[in-house]
Amino acid sequence: MNTDDEREPQRPNQAAMRFDDAPDRFKSGNASDRFSGASGVLFEQAMAQTRMAICLCDPHAKDLPIVFANRAFRQLTGYSESEILGRNCRFLQGPNTDPEPVARMRKAIADEDVVVVELLNYRKNGTTFWNALHLGPIYNDKGELVYFFGSQWDVSDVRAARAEEQHAKEMARELSHRMKNMFAVISGIVNVTGRVRGIQGEAAEINSRIQALGRAYETTLDDASSGSIQISEAIRAVLSPYDRDEERLKMVGNGVRTPFTTISIIGLILHELAANATKYGAWASEAGMVTVNWYVDETDNALTITWEERGGPQVDSEAIEAGTGTTIVDRLLSGGRGSITREWRDTGLVVTVKLPRRDEA
Repeated sequence: MNTDDEREPQRPNQAAMRFDDAPDRFKSGNASDRFSGASGVLFEQAMAQTRMAICLCDPHAKDLPIVFANRAFRQLTGYSESEILGRNCRFLQGPNTDPEPVARMRKAIADEDVVVVELLNYRKNGTTFWNALHLGPIYNDKGELVYFFGSQWDVSDVRAARAEEQHAKEMARELSHRMKNMFAVISGIVNVTGRVRGIQGEAAEINSRIQALGRAYETTLDDASSGSIQISEAIRAVLSPYDRDEERLKMVGNGVRTPFTTISIIGLILHELAANATKYGAWASEAGMVTVNWYVDETDNALTITWEERGGPQVDSEAIEAGTGTTIVDRLLSGGRGSITREWRDTGLVVTVKLPRRDEA
């Protein structure tokens, strides 16, 4: 019976697949190759029912012709069985097929080796698809080569996704470059203004915040195309410069993801906490330590960052006055619907910051 209707649906159900009689006809015509007994039944079922396109080629005939092609192969390529059998697989190649994977296939055949390649193939109607081809030898019980096995899988969607991801990364790199330039220009303006007006100290303080923002953004741009980022890289980028001996900062957070829009808030908050710890807190003492943790609080789905200082000088919490940094942090969190609590314990300052994750992609 004829099973090669070119108008067959591209994704037939398994019940329909079982009526492909090509494996049975191939078996009966190649009895000497010992496709018999349980192995024969498994071969027939696998070749008929699998959705993976499969063909067998005869290595002893001229030009390695195809001697078997299952229904999935015919549906993938659009060719009928009579148009496939007796031809070399190269008939699926076209003007834009890369010769490099083709050369690797030829070498694998010559060496009786296994190879996996991706190459552009052409259907009967002229449309293209990316073929993930697995090619390898098949031997009989005596160790003699009897066939070359080829399995084809249409990975066009995968290739498109890879291309889109690569484009996003290239755009992120370009954006990163432009942002570096932007931060550099802003920093230069601040420095010039500080010198002209005689407020170099204030200018340096502003520039430290600009640099913290730049570090936070730079490490997360590649990840930003997904709509959310792993916050750990931004936190490490902002805080690492403050840990000059690499022994006084402990970061214990996990790989939680958060909306990209939170990066500026988190970067500036951590910068202010680090700057304060350097001047007045744990890092103002030789033995001082800071532990930073970040996680998602399941009770309110909030990104939670804890900052805990130990070993710093004793602080009279009653005498503390809110400075510029405190005002900046509070305003940022207010605009981002977040919250902050500060607790001055005997061991040092403990801060808990919460930011909602409802906007996460």
